[in-house]
Amino acid sequence: MLNLAVKGIIMYLRRINLINFKTYSELDLEFSPRVNCFVGNNGVGKTNLFDSFHYLAFSKSYFGGSDSETVKHGAGFFLVEGEFEFDDRTEKIQCVFNEDQKKRLRRNGKEYTRLADHIGLVPMVMVSPADSSLILEGSEERRRYMNSVISQYDRQYLEDLIQYNKALGQRNKSLKDFARNHQFDEDLLSFWDQKLVDTGTRIYLSRKNFLTELMPVFQHYYQIISSGKETVGLSYQSQLEETPLKDLLQEYRERDRQLQFTSAGIHRDDLLLKLSGYPMKLQGSQGQQKTFLIALKMAQYDFLKEVSEVRPLILLDDVFDKLDSRRVTEIMKLVAEDHFGQIFITDTNQEHLEAILATIPVEYRLFRIDDEQVITL
Repeated sequence: MLNLAVKGIIMYLRRINLINFKTYSELDLEFSPRVNCFVGNNGVGKTNLFDSFHYLAFSKSYFGGSDSETVKHGAGFFLVEGEFEFDDRTEKIQCVFNEDQKKRLRRNGKEYTRLADHIGLVPMVMVSPADSSLILEGSEERRRYMNSVISQYDRQYLEDLIQYNKALGQRNKSLKDFARNHQFDEDLLSFWDQKLVDTGTRIYLSRKNFLTELMPVFQHYYQIISSGKETVGLSYQSQLEETPLKDLLQEYRERDRQLQFTSAGIHRDDLLLKLSGYPMKLQGSQGQQKTFLIALKMAQYDFLKEVSEVRPLILLDDVFDKLDSRRVTEIMKLVAEDHFGQIFITDTNQEHLEAILATIPVEYRLFRIDDEQVITL
């Protein structure tokens, strides 16, 4: 069970500098260590700004777009530079993409050899309307969610995931080659099987432990936001629950040869999301689905905070839409507590947001975004 009393190292983004990033030609902003609110109409660049924060933590877009799509139209490169303050140090992160070169990520002026080595330095939790894909889309979205969270604190998991995906690609290629050449190499397939077993088994156990820890905290937050009116659940679904991966690969071997791809393994796992015992996708209203996702991300925050001992940044992008005023108030009360660190919020209604902030004793800074102009209010 997570220890909700864990303080965590205080970390915050003090400053960000953007050049040719999406809608921004040039931008330089300083932030409050606690709450930062951005207001403006839809389509003016609020979400783009949040995506730049995501680049500083993960060196990629939150929304899955390519780096070339992130470059402002007509420019040949983009730069994102951020200065983070920790209790005992300052970290300067710079991400640069040039269409003629590979993407470069630097920490305090020193370039990373591998981008993956940066993951976990800046823990971050983002809530976005795009998260509805966790509920509405297929299992790949939910596996991606588990991978993104666990990789932030477990370096072995990230390495295993990279190696598993490489082995899976090679095994699938071998199956296609066998069919095309009308030949079968037992030793080669067994080699890739063992690679999948070694890494896949550890991935399965890490996911299972993660969900076991996350579940009660997730339910705790959902009960607060919904005032205890609904019950929700999370359950991890994996073929490895019943059968070891080594046996699964052997059992499905002939089928895989016919299909020419690997049909068993942790790449088939899923995360079942339920409301009152039924699939959230079918049972939940838009407000209930959004509450579910926010509670899930709050629980994710607590999990990352405990295992990394650093308070993650929280990015709440347009979270108040489709929520009644009671749920909005409960969310704001939660994030204003000392338990949380730096928070970024976007909304289209300035008066509504200011009215909520006026009832909560927390330091905040308010910005207005109009196209690529950002004004401190």
